[in-house]
Amino acid sequence: MRSRSSPEFNSSLDGDNLVLKQYYHVAFAADTPNGLVVPVIKNADQKSVGELAVESGELASKARDGKLSPAEMSGACFTISSVGGIGGTHFSPIVNAPEVAILGVSKSVMKPLWNGKEFAPRLILPMSLSADHRVIDGALATRFQRPCRATARRHAACAA
Repeated sequence: MRSRSSPEFNSSLDGDNLVLKQYYHVAFAADTPNGLVVPVIKNADQKSVGELAVESGELASKARDGKLSPAEMSGACFTISSVGGIGGTHFSPIVNAPEVAILGVSKSVMKPLWNGKEFAPRLILPMSLSADHRVIDGALATRFQRPCRATARRHAACAA
């Protein structure tokens, strides 16, 4: 899990105190008929990609049915939000306090990219990271995103 090497992303602010978490609970935004809700996958670092997919699907289904408990919507260290499923191409995600960062993922699209010799088709996945600058500066945010992009490329290649 990326936040192990960047503990600032697995933290929260309690007043002026930075709290470094020793667990990895990841929230995701779920669009429901009654508005956006944010279920939490507990101990995400201990789960495979397959397990994360199954659990997020189950939580999203409960969210759409209005059956999430308060415990299933609390305790997150970090949130991921995606507008790709509804066609969104870019957005600025808003940090859920007391968390200090949120990753926004938009709709992937094939675009021509110069590879040094010619333009070649490349699948582009727009990401937007919003962070509380009291904890995370722009350089740290940029370094955090590099492995996220590499992981997304690996999973896209596996799915192809």
